[in-house]
Amino acid sequence: MILSAEENAWILDEFIDTLWLEDGLSRNTLDSYRRDLQKYANWLRESQQKNLLEADQGDMQAFLADVVITQKAKATTSSRLISSLKRFYRFQYRQGSISKDPSLQVSPPKLPRTLPKSLTEAEVEVLLHAPDITTILGIRDRTMLELLYASGLRVSELVGLEVAQVGLNEGVLRVMGKGSKERLIPVGEVALDWLGKYLGGARLEILSGQITSKLFVTKRGAGLTRQMFWYLVRHYSKLNNINKNISPHVLRHAFATHLLNHGADLRVVQLLLGHADISTTQIYTHVARERLKSLHQKHHPRG
Repeated sequence: MILSAEENAWILDEFIDTLWLEDGLSRNTLDSYRRDLQKYANWLRESQQKNLLEADQGDMQAFLADVVITQKAKATTSSRLISSLKRFYRFQYRQGSISKDPSLQVSPPKLPRTLPKSLTEAEVEVLLHAPDITTILGIRDRTMLELLYASGLRVSELVGLEVAQVGLNEGVLRVMGKGSKERLIPVGEVALDWLGKYLGGARLEILSGQITSKLFVTKRGAGLTRQMFWYLVRHYSKLNNINKNISPHVLRHAFATHLLNHGADLRVVQLLLGHADISTTQIYTHVARERLKSLHQKHHPRG
């Protein structure tokens, strides 16, 4: 039976609302779940003349094969799709909407644990000095870059910051991360100095009398979006011939990598990044191992 667009949307809405209520997932994550499930629903309707609640294991495997072979999707894409489908069908089985979970025997591909792209400390310095600080927007952009590198925030956390979350006197940020979990992040003197300059002048000039609680703002009186900041990072990297595929997330990785290079403990980095599980942070153990080797060679008499 083919469901109407309204019925299909209701099924997805119920699932997405439950995810939000139970796990407090971000809007970006919820949108990702919806896109994956809508893609599968479209494929089922066109290829199998079925709806999401009628699909079986064979349908799911055929869909994944189509994604990999026809659309040449990467293993990471397949893994994310499987994760979305498993979560959806576990929910439907729990609700009694289906009598059997079709995703039980479907396993995600094994993904290699690779170190994220990063920047050298010299490259970070070049990027940080790229904005024109003789302008109010340049001061804003420099402050954002300095704060991102100093704190390791996710880009959504950075653009979502409100003025009340900044403790200039205490030297900390109060950040609401994934799953609505709050964490306090210390900020270095350089980033704090730029925050003070920005809050004391540039922000007020940019707003020109408009009022908003957002920390980083545009001349329209709104907060910067993730897409806008992503564009700024790419713009400044190209401006200075940093020949890497730069994104705000790369600065987060640089923050973690450089902390470890200078002797930080992996669990401290875990807390600062807001990783719920140390296994997520362990992708950086390669950096820690290389530093230990270097220290051993430098200081051991037989090194």
